[in-house]
Amino acid sequence: MIFNPGLLADFARHYGFHHDICDPEVLIRDVLIDMERGLRGQSSNLPMIPAYISPVTRVPPGKTVLALDAGGTNLRAALVSFDGEGKARPENSRKVPMPGTQGRVDPETFFNEIAGVTIPLFEEARRAGKTILGIGFCFSYPMEITADSDGILLAFSKEVDAPEVIGKAIGAGLRDALTRRGVKPPERIVLLNDTVAALLSGLAEIPANGGKWQGADRYGKTGGPVIGFILGTGFNIAYPEKNIPKIGFASETSPQIVVCEAGNFHPRYLGILDREYDATTKNPGVYTLEKACAGAYLGPLTLHILKQAVRDGVLQFKKSEELLSWPSLQTKDLNAFMHAPLAGEGPLGELFGPDEGDALASLVYLTAMVTERAALFSAALVAAAVERTAQGYDPFVPVRVAVEGTTYVIYKGMREALESYLHTMLFSRMPRSYIISPVEQASLFGAAVAALH
Repeated sequence: MIFNPGLLADFARHYGFHHDICDPEVLIRDVLIDMERGLRGQSSNLPMIPAYISPVTRVPPGKTVLALDAGGTNLRAALVSFDGEGKARPENSRKVPMPGTQGRVDPETFFNEIAGVTIPLFEEARRAGKTILGIGFCFSYPMEITADSDGILLAFSKEVDAPEVIGKAIGAGLRDALTRRGVKPPERIVLLNDTVAALLSGLAEIPANGGKWQGADRYGKTGGPVIGFILGTGFNIAYPEKNIPKIGFASETSPQIVVCEAGNFHPRYLGILDREYDATTKNPGVYTLEKACAGAYLGPLTLHILKQAVRDGVLQFKKSEELLSWPSLQTKDLNAFMHAPLAGEGPLGELFGPDEGDALASLVYLTAMVTERAALFSAALVAAAVERTAQGYDPFVPVRVAVEGTTYVIYKGMREALESYLHTMLFSRMPRSYIISPVEQASLFGAAVAALH
C-alpha cells in the first residue's frame, strides 16, 4: 500500500475520532454545564464529589506530619516535614505489603497492621522532639468522604482480601487501632484520594509564583489555586470550588476541593468505533472520557480502530489477518512501539516486513490521531477546571496544574499535544497565567499537606 495521509484522515473523520471534528470551545462549555449540574446535585455525568478539604495558598514551614499512601499492593508511610519554602521533606520512609494482599484479614487485623507501620514513626518523632500535627492518608480505593474528612470504604480492588472492612470508616479504624496499641493519635486524621493528593502536592511542589524558585516577594502576593490532574491508568480532576449548592457550601475566601470524577464525562465528539469499543468493556456506558484518554484503554481502543482500518482496506500489510486475530493490545506495548516504530520490535513491530514502510507509517499515523484526540479532550477538561477557579489573569498568581500519571509523562506524543491545546484554549480570549507540571510522590506529599488542614 501507499501511505496516504488524506485517506487516513478521512477514515478518522468518518468514524468520528479525528481531532479536527471537535470544537474546543463547545467541548469546554459542555464540561462547565455538567460541572454546574453536578455541583447542584442535578443529573450529570460529573458527580462533583466534595472532599471536605480547603487548600491553603501556601504550605506553612516547620511542621511535621505523618503521611500514609495505600494503593495496589503496597502501603507507604513517612514522617514529612516542610522547609522554609514549604517543600515537603520525607523522613524515615517505610513500605510494607498492603494488609490483605497476602491472605484474608479481618477488620481488627487490617487496622492493626496499618497502625503497626506508623508506630515506629511516632517513636522516631518523639526521639527527635517533634510533634506530629496530623495524619494524612491517601487511600486509593473507592470511598465516600464524610464531613469530618474520614472515608467510608465502598470497595477494594481484587488485590486486597478484607471484605469485612468494606463499609467501615478508615480514619476511625486507624484511630482505634493506635489507641489499642498505646499510642495517642493526633486530633486530625484526613482521608483523601489520589486526585486530591495530586492537588495538595502541587501546593508543596510547584512554586506559588510559577517560577523554579519561590524567591522573595516585596508585594505580598498570595499563591493562586492548584488543580489536581490524573492522567495515568485512569483519568480525573480535582479543583478548589467556592460554591457547592448541594451541600449548602459557599465561601469566597476558603474554597473546598471538589473531585469531578472527570473520566465519567461523555463528550459529544465520540464516534462509531468508540461506542463499539465501549460495548466490549466491563462497564459499558460509563467512564466514556476515560476510555478515550487513559492508559488503561488507549491500547485496546487503538487496536479496535486499527482492525477497522484493516477491514476497510485503508491499512494493508502481509500479516493483516494476524492483527485481526489479536484479542487485545496493552497500552505499554503500543507506547513502546510508538517510541521506536522503525526498530521493528515488539508485537506490533514484528508484523511488518522491511518492504512495508508505507503500511507501518499508516499505522503510526492512525495511532497518533487517537493520541491527539485524547490530548484535546484532556486539555478541555483541565481548561474547564481553570475556568471554574475564575483566576489566572494576574501574571503573578498563576493557576498551578499538578499532574500525576505515566500516560501524561511517558506516553508518546501525549504531553506535547495536551500542553499545546491547553495553551491555545487558555489564551483564546485573554491570556491566563498558569503552569502545568508533573509532581513526584504526589500521593505521599499530598497526604502530608492534607494533614495540615
